[in-house]
Amino acid sequence: MLYIDSSALLKLLWQEPESEAVRDRVASEDLVIVSSLAELETHVQLTAAWLAGRYGKARWERFRAKLVEFRATDPFRFRSLPGSVFETALRQHAGGSRTHCRTLDRLHLAAMTELDVARLMTHDVVQARAARALGFEVVMAAQRAT
Repeated sequence: MLYIDSSALLKLLWQEPESEAVRDRVASEDLVIVSSLAELETHVQLTAAWLAGRYGKARWERFRAKLVEFRATDPFRFRSLPGSVFETALRQHAGGSRTHCRTLDRLHLAAMTELDVARLMTHDVVQARAARALGFEVVMAAQRAT
């Protein structure tokens, strides 16, 4: 089971250098968890790119439709998060770790704890470091699990 954050999920929608490696990795997994946080963050990033002029409205709508399609596509499983994710994030942050990460990244790590997932796919180096400090396994694009 693998938790995918928005930095990796976006690579399945946008064509970027790591996109093919992410597709291959996802295809090799039995179960890929997409939290409501990852889904929301991905929608926000898609909209921000459209509003910034990176692509037009028709392409934005196609990206959004593709994300919705993932709900009915294996190996994806979309999961809601309980309100306790915030308390979990606070505990992780206050737990004495000297590894800092941004709020949304910390919430992804708390989501993994809440959803009982021990492996993370991300393309955020800072988040990966924080995940490892918590004992999570990290998968990044073409790299092997660490």
